[in-house]
Amino acid sequence: MEELAGQLPFLLLILLLFVLPALMRQRRNAEIERCFARLQKKRKSRIITIVHRMEPMGFLGIPNLRYIDLNDAEEVLEAIRRTPSGQPLEIVLHTPGGLVLPALQIARAIKAHKGRKTVFVPHYAMSGGTLIALAADEIVLNPHAVLGPIDPQIAGLPAASILRVARTKSPDSTEDYTLVLADLGEKAIDQLERAAQELLEGTVSPNAAANIAKLLSSGRWTHDYPIEAGEAREIGLNVSVNMPDDIMELMALFPDQLRRTPGVRWYDPAKTLLGRPKRPSPESVPFTGYQPGPGARSFSYGPWNPGDLLPRGHAPGPDPADLREERSTRRRGR
Repeated sequence: MEELAGQLPFLLLILLLFVLPALMRQRRNAEIERCFARLQKKRKSRIITIVHRMEPMGFLGIPNLRYIDLNDAEEVLEAIRRTPSGQPLEIVLHTPGGLVLPALQIARAIKAHKGRKTVFVPHYAMSGGTLIALAADEIVLNPHAVLGPIDPQIAGLPAASILRVARTKSPDSTEDYTLVLADLGEKAIDQLERAAQELLEGTVSPNAAANIAKLLSSGRWTHDYPIEAGEAREIGLNVSVNMPDDIMELMALFPDQLRRTPGVRWYDPAKTLLGRPKRPSPESVPFTGYQPGPGARSFSYGPWNPGDLLPRGHAPGPDPADLREERSTRRRGR
């Protein structure tokens, strides 16, 4: 017994560090799977999320910003391969960007799918995220959500800026390393411009595709320049701002795991203390949230047969007891 008591702190430590986090991850994954299954059934589509946030890395939980990598490409390509031809694809993008190779693999797989393709951007999809979005038939942005330029970055520097320096200075006064970077940058810009034009083919006109591809890849803006819906439409992209509530509900299942205390707080009086909206029961409010049964005409306006609102065996029209009560109230009023 004394030995067990001596090991108790160690067992508690294992429970806190390993067992409880594993149970919480399992519970969270089950909740995400249920939400995915419900939304896919409702929307009759294949939903794929590409969400990158700050996540803990290793035993010490060192912050690590996720980005588009080859693992993402492998998983997304497998999901698209398993999607039946003709079934709509709906991609939820929340990413700062990432490597060109996996981003282009994902974009080409989306483009090749036989079925309607929609990309939803709740907050931002920069760089490689924008490259993926170009493959969609429609891009749906939240108000103030943004896309970004796709100009390549070489050794942490904009390829267009390296090229500008190499062309401005004489070769004799320019280091060989800079000239090599300029050569790589020129190739990278050309490759991305052609890739973007390829992804836009069939979505916009050939002239528009060429103009959009050149504009986004040429280094006209800084790499973090935010392109909102209005400007995206101006440059020729097929963008709308009709973000479904379902997508935002799904996005809420991917919080930043490193933030123990929210950096931003606000209060919505429509929500309860538990943070969920109050929902009246169908019995108390028959014309709100009515679940239709046989003979029902609409999910929004309640039963088609008004008799469904009356108890069984109740004759149509006002109840006699209600009429007697109303008459006695009127007499008292006189």
